[in-house]
Amino acid sequence: MGSYDYVLYEAKDGIATITLNRPEKLNVLNMMGTNEGVFTDMLNAMTEAEDDDDVKVIIIKGAGKSFCAGEDLSQAGFVYGFGTGKPGERRPSQRIRLKYDKKFMADWCRILYCPKITIGQGHGYCLGAGTMILNFCDFAIVAEDAELGFIEERIGTVGSANPFVMSLILTVGLKRARDLIFTGRRFSGKEAEEMHLVTRAVPADKLESEVRELAEDLAKLPRDGIAIGKASLELWMNIMGMHTCSLSAAYMSHTLFTNLRWEPDEFNFFKERRDKGLRDSLHAMQERYTKNPPKYYGKQ
Repeated sequence: MGSYDYVLYEAKDGIATITLNRPEKLNVLNMMGTNEGVFTDMLNAMTEAEDDDDVKVIIIKGAGKSFCAGEDLSQAGFVYGFGTGKPGERRPSQRIRLKYDKKFMADWCRILYCPKITIGQGHGYCLGAGTMILNFCDFAIVAEDAELGFIEERIGTVGSANPFVMSLILTVGLKRARDLIFTGRRFSGKEAEEMHLVTRAVPADKLESEVRELAEDLAKLPRDGIAIGKASLELWMNIMGMHTCSLSAAYMSHTLFTNLRWEPDEFNFFKERRDKGLRDSLHAMQERYTKNPPKYYGKQ
């Protein structure tokens, strides 16, 4: 078995378990254009599981108090060559942005099109990229009190920067998808189950056993049956436009987002991070919502 810095990998009885293992950082994923981090190790561990003919099922879970709290936003933008804002600096080229964005979306689609059966196991914070992983897995079982949400949309992407949009629409419907993307609001594992975003929400103390029982049942399926079934699902999803939406449209729209011009009365995360640092910029972004709590979702 491979040795990884940011994930734990174990394969036994037809089941591979990939544990995101950077608990002190809430298992946040490294960004595109970087070669080291949780996301990179997760994909490499998936490759190991895919290449192991004895593995039929892959479980993706998180170590510590949370599954995954999103992406490492300290790296966002800088991977293209975003500068410091000093006079004379050139903007990153479109070709560099398109190159990184296309690879990033293709990496995310690795989860969606994995030839083995995938189960996402969510607890604690399952935010941003954490919710995306659960959405892309074949099954997602979460703790009832888990916190989900596409919170990174609050940077200002409004669905323009991610490969999950079509999958989300097909899963929860167009109106609910707009709700989750436009507001970036958080919701519980229980609500995620009610809107069919996850397969099941269970009490936190039952999460491990529920996932294990499901994995053991799925591991009884024949290897070729799984391979043919997953290949057929990929074909059917692509007939519905999944590949075009999750890869081609996603990377082009993400590149368009990186050209966004913020007006003086709008919150510019990248400028705030450059001037005040990551911690203060994230707090400032959240304060826009905590100091002015949503009126609609605050109703009883």
